[in-house]
Amino acid sequence: MRRIHADLILLLTALIWGLAFIFQKTAMDHIGPLTFLSARAIIAAIALAPLAWREGNARGGGLVPDRLWPIALVAGALFFIGGALQQIGLVTATVTNTGFLTGLYVVLVPLLGLALFREQVTPIVWLAVALAFVGTWLLGGGTLAGFGYGDWLVAVGAIFWAAHLHATKRSGHHARPVAFTFAQFVVIAVLAGIAAVVFEKVSFTSLYAARVELAYVGLLSSALTFTLLAIAMRHTSAAEGSIIVSLEILFAAFAAAILLGERLPLIGWIGALLMFSASLVVQIAAARTTKPEADKPAA
Repeated sequence: MRRIHADLILLLTALIWGLAFIFQKTAMDHIGPLTFLSARAIIAAIALAPLAWREGNARGGGLVPDRLWPIALVAGALFFIGGALQQIGLVTATVTNTGFLTGLYVVLVPLLGLALFREQVTPIVWLAVALAFVGTWLLGGGTLAGFGYGDWLVAVGAIFWAAHLHATKRSGHHARPVAFTFAQFVVIAVLAGIAAVVFEKVSFTSLYAARVELAYVGLLSSALTFTLLAIAMRHTSAAEGSIIVSLEILFAAFAAAILLGERLPLIGWIGALLMFSASLVVQIAAARTTKPEADKPAA
């Protein structure tokens, strides 16, 4: 696969994820956030199981090779924490704010790469950090106190989404993208299911009421897109992949404006523009440090 093809796959992923914020928000009218997270993971795992089995028969190693479980456990745990913070935050936060605050992970990806893996961070990334901070401040109305409890949960969750992208990137050398995605959703289903039973009231009636939202997020926004993500991230850098999928925040904002009637004040839009600019700056930094060989087809 050439790099351009991987980028187009990531763009499709961003579109599906952007629209998913709408379904994640409306689902909270029927079920709790942890129940939703567990149910989407169960649906995704069931949908992926036969594909993971077919992949295993073609490449050897069974449904999920033993060597794949450690990274799948890490990725699943990171997804669970990030997803739980985002979903709980969506109860009170707007879809627009949730989209832009989640997009902070784009700036956090290279910073985590520096902290955890000693990956090079160019000076331009620090400019992106400054833009993201000012943009977040303006999105909150010119004061961080303008953010509610849900907004802060979503912002903290961005740290775990950034870490999850690094984990997904490091699963690539196993060459079992479907098995990895299936395994991580099994982990998410177990963790979120336990949490839902402990902290929420779970009923089949409420699950049925949220069936449309669960179908979209479970099948498209989970099973399909995270498999595409695992495949595409084998052929592009973590920083570049994060900037492309960060376009989900624009798709989410447009969808929220059209479908939910959400609006930002002028100062909020200026902040949103700065936050998106920070993402573009990260992309420039990634392009400058990318080796030409990266565009060649993978062996």
